[in-house]
Amino acid sequence: MGHVSTTSTTTSLPVPTHAARLREALLAADFTADGLLDLLGAQAYAALARSEVVPALRATRGDAPLDTLVRLFLLQRAVAYERAAAALPMEEALADGWVVREDDAVLATVDVRPYGGPDGEDWFIVSDLGCAVGGAGGIGKKDEGVVLGVGGASTTLAGITVRTPVATALDLGTGSGIQALHAAQHATLVTATDLNPRALDFTRLTLALSGARGAELLQGSLFEPVDGDTYDLIVSNPPFVISPGAGLTYRDGGMGGDDLCRTLVQQAGDRLNDGGYAQFLANWQHVEGEEWQDRLRSWVPRGCDAWIVQREVQDITQYTELWLRDSGDHRGDQAEYRLAYGRWLDEFEARKTKGVGFGWITLRKNPAVASGAVEPSIVVEEWPHPVEQPLGDTVRAHFDRQDYLRAHDDAALLAGHFVLAPEVVQEQVGMPGAEDPEHVLLRQNRGMRRATRVDHVAAGFAGVCDGTLSAGQILDAIAQLTGEDPVVLRDRTPQAIRLLVEEGFLLPAGSR
Repeated sequence: MGHVSTTSTTTSLPVPTHAARLREALLAADFTADGLLDLLGAQAYAALARSEVVPALRATRGDAPLDTLVRLFLLQRAVAYERAAAALPMEEALADGWVVREDDAVLATVDVRPYGGPDGEDWFIVSDLGCAVGGAGGIGKKDEGVVLGVGGASTTLAGITVRTPVATALDLGTGSGIQALHAAQHATLVTATDLNPRALDFTRLTLALSGARGAELLQGSLFEPVDGDTYDLIVSNPPFVISPGAGLTYRDGGMGGDDLCRTLVQQAGDRLNDGGYAQFLANWQHVEGEEWQDRLRSWVPRGCDAWIVQREVQDITQYTELWLRDSGDHRGDQAEYRLAYGRWLDEFEARKTKGVGFGWITLRKNPAVASGAVEPSIVVEEWPHPVEQPLGDTVRAHFDRQDYLRAHDDAALLAGHFVLAPEVVQEQVGMPGAEDPEHVLLRQNRGMRRATRVDHVAAGFAGVCDGTLSAGQILDAIAQLTGEDPVVLRDRTPQAIRLLVEEGFLLPAGSR
């Protein structure tokens, strides 16, 4: 998801024949995420993310190879042939089609953005001109075949994805190949699909220029291209925008309302191997007379656990304005803009939609759920607060804790041993000078960065959890200190323990 370019999508794309040679030249010039930050400085670097190019143009007035490459591939400015030849293997770059020569100048044919991998890898995302975040084109008029570069949605999905080694991974709706690139680091075989054939070409370029293994590239919609294959990991940043019509392939799903996201989630269960994860970004409707949580629970396929997090909600006017601006409609004829605005509102009114939610959906295929041995764990929550990426380990740990809680009734919970999660702190809130706090908060400084209010018993319990004593032994000690009845305390505390475990404040001993 992101900006759309004015560039025609009918032009031919580069081929990766000499991608390794080009990669060497880019790295030699320090055309990397760190190199960009050093050259541009924080202010110009941040301005690029807002599609403001003037600070970057001023910062690249030198004649070093890095200045040349930034102007050529990120800012899409013509550079003198001699300067380009000093920065690139020109014969190969021209032959493969990465650049074209016009008289004494050279122009880029694609947008190439340096992108830092999670372990310090130097990668490159290739997309249509002006369509990388930080590219020069910014928001432009619609071109339905456009392929976008890396954006906030892409990095969000990459950050929440579980990164355990797997045999097979599927990137559904690959775009410029960002998720496939990440998956190639921990999956033996990566399959990438897209309805747009140009997207598959861009994914091939992204993988080759990043020095990653190639992927199986298949054209088609949703799960159609993969026939009956199943996977250990499925990821998708689909065209989830809810719009009247399907004008823009890169963002509009072509189905009514949130049907594309629903279909994607519901079909994913049959495409997962046991223990496998499917992770999506999605939009969903908030419909009059319906709880949005119930709507999303109905999407979860049989045999799967689910964790669904709503990160943001927009009313229908905010949502309409966002995506009309994304496609550049606000810059055209104002009468046409008002008509388009009205069509969006008509669509929402017809569907009784009062708002649109955005968030993350994670499924885990659970054979015990599929067999009916246990009930599925389906957690649907709203969490609009800041989090700390990457969250892949946090996502995996969430499902591990759900398994633990399903397997332990209250008696087993009291017999269990727990440790306080790392980076949890206690905050006491009350009037200045008061002898006792009004309430106590436990706060996580990592992962989801949750905060929860607890009573003095739960706070004291959490504070001494180091795995040495069982939960019941700790409660007995607290009862002795406070004068409470230990039987009553054991009876009323398991629910609080269960909540602290579910939200990740307490971990079963040995699970870290």
